[in-house]
Amino acid sequence: MTAPHPTPLATPTPLAFELPAEDRTLSPRTGWTRAHWEATADGLLAAAWRWATPGGALLDLPGRPSRSGVRSDGLEGYARTFLAAAFRVAGAGGADPHGWLDRYADGLTAGTRTPGRDDTESWPLILDHHVQGQPMVESASVALGLRLTAPWLWERLDPAVQDRAEEWLRGALRHTPAPNNWYLFPYTVAGFLESVGRGDGETARARHRALDLLEGWYGGDGWYADGDSRAYDHYNGWALHLYPTLDAHLAGDTEQLAHHGARLRAHLDGFSALFGADGAPLHYGRSLTYRFAASAAVGLGAVTGHTPLTPGASRRVASGAVRYFLDRGATGDDGLLGLGWHGPYDATLQPYSGPASPYWASKAFVALLAPEDHPLWKDPEEPAPSEGPDRVLALPVPNLLVQSTRADGLVRLHNHGTDHIRPHEGEAGVPDDPHYSRYAYSTATGPTAADNTADNHLAVEIGGHRSARRRIHPLGAGGGDGWGWAASWHRPVHPAGPPMVPGLRVESVTVARGRYELRVHRVVGAPPGALLRETGWATGPGQEVRSALHPLYGWTAGPGEPRAPHGTAYTRWAVVPELTGPAEGTALFAALATLTAEPDAAPLAAAVDGVTVDGGTVEVRWAGDGSRTRIAFGPLTVEHG
Repeated sequence: MTAPHPTPLATPTPLAFELPAEDRTLSPRTGWTRAHWEATADGLLAAAWRWATPGGALLDLPGRPSRSGVRSDGLEGYARTFLAAAFRVAGAGGADPHGWLDRYADGLTAGTRTPGRDDTESWPLILDHHVQGQPMVESASVALGLRLTAPWLWERLDPAVQDRAEEWLRGALRHTPAPNNWYLFPYTVAGFLESVGRGDGETARARHRALDLLEGWYGGDGWYADGDSRAYDHYNGWALHLYPTLDAHLAGDTEQLAHHGARLRAHLDGFSALFGADGAPLHYGRSLTYRFAASAAVGLGAVTGHTPLTPGASRRVASGAVRYFLDRGATGDDGLLGLGWHGPYDATLQPYSGPASPYWASKAFVALLAPEDHPLWKDPEEPAPSEGPDRVLALPVPNLLVQSTRADGLVRLHNHGTDHIRPHEGEAGVPDDPHYSRYAYSTATGPTAADNTADNHLAVEIGGHRSARRRIHPLGAGGGDGWGWAASWHRPVHPAGPPMVPGLRVESVTVARGRYELRVHRVVGAPPGALLRETGWATGPGQEVRSALHPLYGWTAGPGEPRAPHGTAYTRWAVVPELTGPAEGTALFAALATLTAEPDAAPLAAAVDGVTVDGGTVEVRWAGDGSRTRIAFGPLTVEHG
């Protein structure tokens, strides 16, 4: 049976630029062809260049500045849009009907004339990440753009301009990156310099250092941590896989391409399942304002051939992601990608986000490196992984659990392994980050803002102060046919009041099957008077998705519905189902949760026939098929059958 086609939006947001007519024969799910990608790149570039300085060195897009300041933000506008232009022109074999490369050549000439000077055009210097680091990020985009377009831009520059550009770029090799994916920025700069005959010992050292670190961050199964931490997020696709794999592809280095390509293929095995049937990427992790950059790894896999997806499925996922955002107002009336998710939403942002930051979405246009006659563009679209049968997929390395349902095309991610806390940081001193600390995320809901009731959270309340979840300690992930589980433990941290309670810890297990989530927790060391609060998915008026939370054991009140007036990236205002129950010493709690857009979905109470608790063991008997799920703590075992 073929998957149902996603229902298009009744009234997509009008675009500020024109797109070609849809081709529903070649692309029955999105209607998009390669021409749509080219037109989108051109439209985004035209909108951004309206805000260029006279010499074209800085694109000062409107909006609140980042913490790096206006000049750095202007460089960001130049560099990140240059990526889109470079993929667009290189993929067309040098054809440049809108003259984009002439503009970027002029901007390079002006920006590198007197770098560091406080004038209209000069680029900021590249310094250490803790001093003036953002230009190092942008140097990689400049270098990659120059490498992609070398025959039509770099090779036509005056030698003096080439020398100035090299000197500016070498600032990335001579200063300290942030301790994460940033090491791939000097790596990319060095790769460009070597590709144009300007390599030396300095470039070699930068590349070796980055690759050595990358090996240490690789956990297996295609997943990298973003530095010496447990940060597994979208940076896997749009940075940690993109830079080394594309570098090897452009260099024609078959050995390195085989090495990095095999990892990319393994990554896409799981990552490609994280896009909803409507095209939405998973709303999880930082830098979400980069939006459809999430599809960069999918496009790169198709370009290099290192992907488990067919060309038609690759195009369906990648085109679906770009169209998803364009249809929902990501570009606004002026054609610019704004700060937010669909439209503006401040809780999505980080302090480093500036007006041009969303243009890292340009990385999605790596797909245009596949020429017009490539199967990525010629084969008919095929269903995305989320359009197949209901699926539960355990990802043991990041300790995540993926749950998708065919009836509504939703994808949910249960987080028992990612916290984005660096090794040197103490738990009590780290602010809560809603994009990492919650137990679950999806393609149709966003976490509530930090100043509202937390969704998908378990809090131990002591003396009126609710705990936060900081460092997450994985306890494993696995499963079988049609079901899966993931588990973790954490020490509750209280941002207000005494930060830690001696001996207090929470062990948590999520079991997913169909649209159901069985959530079981064991609280150890709870002091007298402690109260446990569990919340479900945050949804708002007008959303098709519905959230429910049903108590099975240990909970004495609820579900209540605390309000979240700051809303989420999907709704201006939200409510969050909540259960409460007293906890003292060691206590077990079990609940059933769901997020669904399935019409006429049966109530949660009808899904379970009974619950048995014996010491540290919880057994749930499912209605319908009579199967049982058994969770035992100390040591943890999870069985289903």
